[in-house]
Amino acid sequence: MPKQDLNPKERSVLLTLLAEGREMSNADLQEVAGLKLDGTSRLRLNDLKLVDSEKRGRLFVHSLTEQGAAWCEDELSVERPARAGAFGGALYAILGSLQRYVRRSGLHLAEVFQAPSGPDLPQRVRDSYQRLSKRPGESWISLAALREDLADVPRNELDEVLEEMSLTAGVHVQAEANQQSLTEADHDAAVRFGGSSRHILKIERP
Repeated sequence: MPKQDLNPKERSVLLTLLAEGREMSNADLQEVAGLKLDGTSRLRLNDLKLVDSEKRGRLFVHSLTEQGAAWCEDELSVERPARAGAFGGALYAILGSLQRYVRRSGLHLAEVFQAPSGPDLPQRVRDSYQRLSKRPGESWISLAALREDLADVPRNELDEVLEEMSLTAGVHVQAEANQQSLTEADHDAAVRFGGSSRHILKIERP
């Protein structure tokens, strides 16, 4: 697809996903870069196989594909788009400098922005809470929903990090007050520490 067929927001999403080196929800994109990937733009980038968007619960999580990474590498050598403005001009000046560095070092662009080795599980828990919470910082989510969202994390590891995070200011892992509302899945997902079973999570905003 010709470069000019991608609008500024779509270009920005691709470059943000590259720079972060991780999958990102719209809440993550909004926090990092002040933008979201939705509607026609999401469908376009998905159809072009530049971005994979997976629906988890009520939200989409986006990740850069190999083709998307290749697009970003090609973008380093393009001329500044028309009407890019001052910030856009500065960005493309930086991209051009980055291209020269990549060529001198013999690295691939993805290596420059490679995510740190080893998953940051506490951060993944925080990201999952942001995705699943109706009002982040105020509302509670169930540990059953959290475990489903982080299905690749072994149960014992998630239990340990939840207990550790509960000692952090603003992180609350508590028992559900209305025990009759708990489902079998809620009971199965509960974490036990401090002499009680905990079913729900809330993480206050910093």
